[in-house]
Amino acid sequence: MVQLIVGQKGKGKTKYILDKVNNAVREANGSIVYLDKSSKHMLELNNKIRLVDGSSFPLKNSDEFVGFVCGIISQNRDIEQMYLDGFLKLARLEDHHDQITSCIQQLDQISNLFHVDFVISMSMEKSELDPELQDKILLAL
Repeated sequence: MVQLIVGQKGKGKTKYILDKVNNAVREANGSIVYLDKSSKHMLELNNKIRLVDGSSFPLKNSDEFVGFVCGIISQNRDIEQMYLDGFLKLARLEDHHDQITSCIQQLDQISNLFHVDFVISMSMEKSELDPELQDKILLAL
């Protein structure tokens, strides 16, 4: 399953996703990964959550990003949830909004294949999202 948290920058998406991941770790049976655009939120995460700083890796586009996510999953088959904060920046989609739907559909396929749930925050208004993604919105700020 893929769930989206959308809203303009500064609306509270990161706070919401941090609260959500820290609550989820209490009930998780497997591992949880928090993929962020920096390590800034390291101290705000429960120590059982694996933080991956996406800015440390030289990814060029969304296809490389999807491969990167697959690599993380392949190294730990116990991952049950991945939180992607700042998705547009992580996936190198800031200037490629036409590729967002395709990238999220790929993550949805990965979710179904490997039983990993994705919670994604991105700086976009709900109205800017493709109609195909509207049913994936968990929260619009």
